[in-house]
Amino acid sequence: MSGKRLRDVYITGAGAFLPGPPVGVGAMEDHIGRIGGRSSAVGRRALRWNGVQTRHYALGIDGRPLHSNASMTAHALRAALDNAGLAADDLDFLATATTQGDYLVPGHAAAVHAELGSGPMEIASHQSVCASALTALKHAWLTVRAGEAEVAATAAGEFSSRWFRPEFYEGTALVDARGRARVEADFLRFTLSDGAGAVVLEPKPKAGGLSLKVEWIDLTSLAGRFDPCMWAGSTFADRSDMRSAWSHAGPVAAHASGSIALVQDFELLKIVIRAWIGVWLEKVDTGRIVPDRVDHLLCHYSARSLREEIVGLLESTAAMIPEEKWFSNLATVGNIGAASIWVMLDAFLRSGRARRGERVLLIVPESGRAMVGFAMCEVV
Repeated sequence: MSGKRLRDVYITGAGAFLPGPPVGVGAMEDHIGRIGGRSSAVGRRALRWNGVQTRHYALGIDGRPLHSNASMTAHALRAALDNAGLAADDLDFLATATTQGDYLVPGHAAAVHAELGSGPMEIASHQSVCASALTALKHAWLTVRAGEAEVAATAAGEFSSRWFRPEFYEGTALVDARGRARVEADFLRFTLSDGAGAVVLEPKPKAGGLSLKVEWIDLTSLAGRFDPCMWAGSTFADRSDMRSAWSHAGPVAAHASGSIALVQDFELLKIVIRAWIGVWLEKVDTGRIVPDRVDHLLCHYSARSLREEIVGLLESTAAMIPEEKWFSNLATVGNIGAASIWVMLDAFLRSGRARRGERVLLIVPESGRAMVGFAMCEVV
């Protein structure tokens, strides 16, 4: 690669896949199931907090899967390729993202490639929480930029609802003697949705329609400063001790201790939010982000109340981007983890709001262990 000139890279297609019909607020708990047959003590509060009106589940109301994570991700990838005017066999490189794939091993990318049914290609699996969407994007972007691929894609999928069925909690340390689930676990059951999104990258814009030139992608992990904030695989008390992870105890003991379920430390989240904002402010201070030059902001957040807190922290700073420039579809699709930013971008591009020459800033904060990613794009 010595002496080669780095190429410009463009998002030439976007696609999304949302499983099943939209499920309204009043039907969500019946859909995922009631722990111990009882209504959740925090469910209604969680839904008021996150502001989600409808979301999609890849489980039927009988608990049977309608899809796999890999099949949803492949559906979104096909939609993105079609939007770019390409076929699956045109793809040279695939980077996937997910919080929890269908298998423990192998990675999500292999499962998605198999579902796609295309010929040999290079693949890479990125696993974290929401920000893994941008780690996968950066991998695909750099691969095209370096001339290693002509057509690359990043695709992200989540099948969170399968982890929210009552049997993941009943009989474990997460449920007390009264049959109430621990708030840190129960709250997330009303926070996450299922679905997938994808984007296609090429070294030239598509001939017809709009493309997005990817100017830069920055990722910042703050894991050295914080314990896990959202995790699965350890007890609440021992989450920072890797020797206490579920694999050391074995699956049966891990389930009994509540180590298999996804949980979140909401007190730590309040601190992590300020750390995300700190990174954002640094980028404004150094000129990496110039708020007046941003025409559209697509910021992933898990709840309407978190957006309000982010806006409250930014309003008195030079980093604030006016809310009329913000685009979100959280209310209609919910928080789809790693897939959220691509489902959002697909909706934005279909909305007709984008105009040539405008700049679009993508921001994805992640509470897993305090990561935040930024991507700046220009509409061409």
